[in-house]
Amino acid sequence: MISVVSVDSMRISDAKTQTGGTSGRELMFRAGKAIYDSFEKKGKTAVLCGSGNNAGDGFVVAYLLAEKGYECKIFLCSDRFSADGWYYFERCKEKGVPYVFCNGEEDFSSYAVIVDCLLGTGFKGKLSGLYAEIVEKINESASYVVSADINSGLNGDGGTGDVCVKSDLTVSIGFPKTGHFLGKAKDVIGRLINADIGIKLYGEEYKLLEKEDVKKVFPERKNYSHKGSYGYVGLIGGCTRYCGAPRLALHAAAAMRAGAGVVRLAVPESIKSAFFKEVTEATLFFLPDDGEGLVFDESALEEFLKGLTSVTIGMGLGNGKDNLRILNYILHNFKGTVIVDADGLNAISRDLGVLKGRTCKNLIFTPHVKEFSRLSGYSAEEILAAPVEKAREFASRYDVTVLLKGTATVVTDGKEVYLVDRGCPGMATAGSGDVLSGILAGISGYNDPFDAEKVACGAFLNGFAGETAQRKINPVSMTASDTVNALADAVSEILKN
Repeated sequence: MISVVSVDSMRISDAKTQTGGTSGRELMFRAGKAIYDSFEKKGKTAVLCGSGNNAGDGFVVAYLLAEKGYECKIFLCSDRFSADGWYYFERCKEKGVPYVFCNGEEDFSSYAVIVDCLLGTGFKGKLSGLYAEIVEKINESASYVVSADINSGLNGDGGTGDVCVKSDLTVSIGFPKTGHFLGKAKDVIGRLINADIGIKLYGEEYKLLEKEDVKKVFPERKNYSHKGSYGYVGLIGGCTRYCGAPRLALHAAAAMRAGAGVVRLAVPESIKSAFFKEVTEATLFFLPDDGEGLVFDESALEEFLKGLTSVTIGMGLGNGKDNLRILNYILHNFKGTVIVDADGLNAISRDLGVLKGRTCKNLIFTPHVKEFSRLSGYSAEEILAAPVEKAREFASRYDVTVLLKGTATVVTDGKEVYLVDRGCPGMATAGSGDVLSGILAGISGYNDPFDAEKVACGAFLNGFAGETAQRKINPVSMTASDTVNALADAVSEILKN
């Protein structure tokens, strides 16, 4: 796993490292040297500097370029620098490095490389004025763009930003920040590397999963085992309006491909005929409904839950009048893992009181941003600006594990935080959420306890399978079933790793 931090944790760590005896000037030199070492010197270099320490990193880059005889020029958007920044700016002037103040009319067409040191990880809000004009000029250029610490205009915590630099390479300093993975980061960061400059981490750290971390959810399968050894998992979904038989079948297939021993799929009685041809390996179970949605029937639910290891509910459930009552019964009468998605989340958002006094062993919510907004009361904008903070606060308050979907996925139980940056554009299609829930259901059947780390592993497997599928097909034509079909190859690759 890779350690990832918030902007505040990085700021605190930087300050305490200096208090511990490493000067800010030395840390700035190390940062600038790491950026200088990161790119090929293949022509003139433009070093764009804003204010504060980020500008100082740029001055170090320019100084080192000049010292080695490379042609470079500093473009300034401010005359306010930190004390350490001023020190290295003066060194640049002593070296004769040319500099100019930007006016928004700059032409970078003659520069092979642009080093972006305009804004740091602390930037919030929207770029405007001169900085926005300069960023647009950078993005219009054909230059190789290197961003120092984070792409200027990108929020260091949430990865949001209307106007931001599109880099070929971003060099994070000290530790990667959450904004390097969340929001639009994947679309604007070509390649990310981290420079360890000797800053000791103080405070919180989050974990970014890597492929080798996921193998732990697939225990060795013994010859002396049977289907019950790998869990009986139940799935509840569907209604007349959102029949979605193929999608629910995908959900069941994903659970099987993820290793579940037995999958029991429960759908409304009135639409059972739609499933006979779609569902093969899973066991079908029919629950009573009124033609609009499921109706509460304690004996039917008791029979369905019997012997199950986990239950996943919500996919295509619609807005049936008894949805909340059904969820309440499951939460207070089932002792295994419960995973709630889609319409199940919408039902719970109407009365979070159902979460009190529950008996289920683990409760996992898998919302996208709009669903999480309904659950938490935060606006979508607040969530996108600080997804880790908002997800963790909610998880802690209600003692649940939250899997917040996005370009990168945040998984937290209120204490630990895991990030998953796997996935691809081809997964932006109907049914992808059902596949994720199916995978989680599948691995929950034989992972006890099904904690936040294992939930994150399920999200990684989903994204990794999607990437595997996209390489075989393309991002335009890909469907959710392609991700399911790629699951076996993805699991094979993880087991091999």
